Amino acid sequence: MSPEKLVHMANQIATFFASQPREDQVARVAGHLRDFWDPRMRAQLIEIVEAGRADLSPIAAAAVATLRAPEPAEGAVGAGEAGAAGLEY
Repeated sequence: MSPEKLVHMANQIATFFASQPREDQVARVAGHLRDFWDPRMRAQLIEIVEAGRADLSPIAAAAVATLRAPEPAEGAVGAGEAGAAGLEY
């Protein structure tokens, strides 16, 4: 898919969620991209951003930055979560 098309689509998603009266707009855009975009599309969008070729809205850019962060392994409990769950190491 062309870089322009991917950027346009990401901006459209961000525009939709920007219209929602919630504070988690970036997380919702990132979640939409994770849930509904093919992994190759996400990877291509990240490459476009890393190359400095994307004209993303602030919400879309923040969502892509979220996608770039490594995701914790499923079922893993982080140190901060362990205390809340009452677990000790």
